[in-house]
Amino acid sequence: MKNKTMYSCLEHKQVRTALLLAAGTGSRLAPFTDMAPKCLVPVNEISILERLIHSLQEHNFKRLVIVVGHQADSIRNFLGRRAGGMDIDYVTSPLYKTTNNIYSLWLASKVIAEPFLLIESDIVFASEMLKDMLQPDRIAVARLKPWMDGSTVTLNKSRKVVAAFHGSAQHQDESHYKTVNIYSLSARTWEIVRQRLDRHISADLLNGYYETVFSDLVDEGSLSLTPIFFDSNCWYEIDNIADLRAAEQMCERHYQPVSIDYPAIRSAKVRYRPRSKRLNTIDDFKRGTFRHPEQRLAASTMLASPLPQ
Repeated sequence: MKNKTMYSCLEHKQVRTALLLAAGTGSRLAPFTDMAPKCLVPVNEISILERLIHSLQEHNFKRLVIVVGHQADSIRNFLGRRAGGMDIDYVTSPLYKTTNNIYSLWLASKVIAEPFLLIESDIVFASEMLKDMLQPDRIAVARLKPWMDGSTVTLNKSRKVVAAFHGSAQHQDESHYKTVNIYSLSARTWEIVRQRLDRHISADLLNGYYETVFSDLVDEGSLSLTPIFFDSNCWYEIDNIADLRAAEQMCERHYQPVSIDYPAIRSAKVRYRPRSKRLNTIDDFKRGTFRHPEQRLAASTMLASPLPQ
C-alpha cells in the first residue's frame, strides 16, 4: 500500500528528471564523430547537447542523467557536474561498442527511480514542443514524411493512445506516426519497464532496442502512452551528414540560443534570438541538394568552453 501511495503522488507531478542516452559511436556521422560524441556535433555552431540543455533549463528540469560511452570524457568536460540549473549524473557503458540502446536504458535503471523524460542524443527540436511532454507516460510522435525512417507507432481511432509499435516507417495511413524518440515515463511505468529490461539483459539480449520492450508491453496491455504531436517541420533526427545539413536548415527557421561566452554568464538565463533566414518547409530543401551524403563535409571546430552552471 505504501508503494502504491508513493507512485500515486509521483504520477501527477511534472517530470523534472531527464535521461539522455549518449553512449553510441555515431559512426554514420563521421568525420564529425571520429573525435567527439554525436551530441557534441554542432548544428549551426551550437551543439546538439547545448541545445538540449537550454530546452531542459527552459522547462525547469532539475536533474540530468547521461549514459556515456564513446568519447565520454568530452561530455563530462563540457557539462561538469552541474549545467543549466541541473545536477548532472553520469552512467558509463563499458560495452558501448557492441551493445545498443536497450543496454544503455538498463544501465540507467540503477540510478533512476523517479519519473523522467527519456531522450536520444541525436535530436534537435523546437523547445516549445517539449511543454506537453512534462507529464508522465507520454510519447512524442509526428506525421510521417518521406525522409523519415526508424520506429513508428499506430494510434487508436481516437488518436489518444498508442495501439502498437512498428520497426520501420512502412505504413502511410492516418493512424500511423513516426516516433520522435522522446518519452516521459511515470515511476509505475518505469518499474514495469525495468523488470522487462532485466529479463532481456539476463537473456544476453544486449544489442537490441528498448522499443522492442515498449512494443511487447503495449501488445500485452501493460503499457499505455499518450501521444503528443510534434510538428514534423520543427524537429530532426541526425543520423548522417545529409541529416545534419537538413537539421541546420530547419534550425534556421526557429529561434535558437545565442552563441556567447559562457563563463561571463554563469548565473544568467539563456537568451534567444530569431534567425532572419526563413524556409517554407523542410520538404523544400529535402527535394534540393541537402540529401546527398556522398558530398562529405569537413568537421567544424567545436568549442571546448563548458556550459554555465
